[in-house]
Amino acid sequence: MDNLFDVAIIGAGPGGYVAAIRCAQLGLKTVCIDDWKNEQGKPSLGGTCLNVGCIPSKALLESSENFERAGHKFAEHGIKVEGLSIDVPAMIARKDKIVKAFTGGIGMLFKKNKVTALHGRGSLQKRGEGEDGWEIRVNADGAEQSVHARHVIIATGSTPRVLKAAPVDGSNVLDNAGALALQQTPGKLAIIGAGVIGLELGSVWRKLGAEVTLLEAQADFLPAADEQVAKEAYKALTRETGLVIHTGVEIGSTQVNAEGVSIGYVDRDKNAQSLQVDKLIVAVGRVPNTTGLGAEAAGLKLDERGYISVDEFCQTSLPDVYAIGDVVRGPMLAHKASEEGVAVAERIAAARQGALDSAAHVDLGMMPWVIYTAPEIAWVGKTEQALKAEGVAYKAGQFPFMANGRARALGETTGFVKILADAESDRILGVHMVGPYVSEMIAEAVVAMEFSASSEDLARIVHAHPSLSESLHEAALGVDKRAIHI
Repeated sequence: MDNLFDVAIIGAGPGGYVAAIRCAQLGLKTVCIDDWKNEQGKPSLGGTCLNVGCIPSKALLESSENFERAGHKFAEHGIKVEGLSIDVPAMIARKDKIVKAFTGGIGMLFKKNKVTALHGRGSLQKRGEGEDGWEIRVNADGAEQSVHARHVIIATGSTPRVLKAAPVDGSNVLDNAGALALQQTPGKLAIIGAGVIGLELGSVWRKLGAEVTLLEAQADFLPAADEQVAKEAYKALTRETGLVIHTGVEIGSTQVNAEGVSIGYVDRDKNAQSLQVDKLIVAVGRVPNTTGLGAEAAGLKLDERGYISVDEFCQTSLPDVYAIGDVVRGPMLAHKASEEGVAVAERIAAARQGALDSAAHVDLGMMPWVIYTAPEIAWVGKTEQALKAEGVAYKAGQFPFMANGRARALGETTGFVKILADAESDRILGVHMVGPYVSEMIAEAVVAMEFSASSEDLARIVHAHPSLSESLHEAALGVDKRAIHI
């Protein structure tokens, strides 16, 4: 193998592999270095998102929701189901098949675009004075080799945050990977953390019959979301889904015993509590992954939280070294990592052509967020509480799915769409949704905001009838107090 490249990318998650493909498309000789192994000990591209995150969790969510519909919702459609049961190993096998197809697909995309894939852990080596480019040492099970590249993109992602009071053992106390591989539904399940990961995993196993309790340290439920959306989601997830959610909790200790796991905690009223469960999932967030990267030796600057310091263009403190995705500031979202990967690839290519003014950039303020529970939760832009705190004058329009014909036909009427617009200019400042398939609907809001649309622009666009997107249209009308169907 020729070890001299234009670009070397460390990490093959949704940031790294997308960056690699875009670099190759732009004519840059590219190598992508990744050390992920699957359960069989074989290299597996795609990072956390594809192997034990975004894709497998959505596969299990779909299976669990189908099971829940068959057991509780089909009857009102006149569909009778007798002897309903769930084959959890078959469900897990389906999930694994989907993951295998996509990880293999990335390998084929690399071959198609002539990206060199190299398995192993990559580490930056300090550049000597007057030297051009970077050396990356790649260690794969003790065997070491080096590659050289003019530019480096670090896309090493994140790892689960460790909670000292609840050490993961892979059997009774699980991280997200273990929670996606359970071979039977636990009778009682506890999850420490009621963020995106905790809520999605909790929804899977609750719909499959487990009693699920979520213990969240923060006093408020989903504080990053619009407050009204968070309240509606909390009500739906507790009353309709049956999740038990405690906020303001302080975990004291966990103890594995013959019956499973015993959890001692202090509730929001400062009362000592205990909970006995069959399995415990720890989902208290993620931290940037810089282990083994050689950051300190290479002089790569990290911030006080352990993230790689970058500017608005993802340039690090080192010349010709960029970093993207979970390992840098901003939301830990797969699509954010991918877009940063594309932007950096195009910036490198533009710089080589002396055309930096045309380089792409990523606006973190326009990043859509989605939580794939039922109902789904999605938003983009400013929340109502943020606008109030900033003293921004705004107006709001809202429309419930209960009044939407398609939602009624689906039998999924929980939730609403809310649009926040500038009081003077009418420019859309934020869009917030909770309800059926809002993960798909949020894209229209992102497009509108990227083009600086007003609520009137959305109100004047024809939306198909009947469709869930009509709720967005009616919310836009509602900004001007002229919604039709409510």
